Amino acid sequence: MSDSRTELAWFKSSYSGSEGDDCVEIAIAEEAVHVRDSKDFSRPPFAVGRAGWVLFVRFAAKG
Repeated sequence: MSDSRTELAWFKSSYSGSEGDDCVEIAIAEEAVHVRDSKDFSRPPFAVGRAGWVLFVRFAAKG
C-alpha cells in the first residue's frame, strides 16, 4: 500500500482559520475523497466514496 499523504494533493477547508485551528484536510481522488486530521499526521487518513462525501457535504451545509 502506498503512502497517500505524499501522492495526493491535500488541501484544508475554506473554514480553517490561520490561527492554527483544528481542521481537516481532504484530497480528491478518482475513486474516493480522502480525509485526514491536519493537526495529527500520526492518525491515518481515511477514504469515503464520492457518493458518501456528497451526502456528508449536503448534510453539513444544512447546519
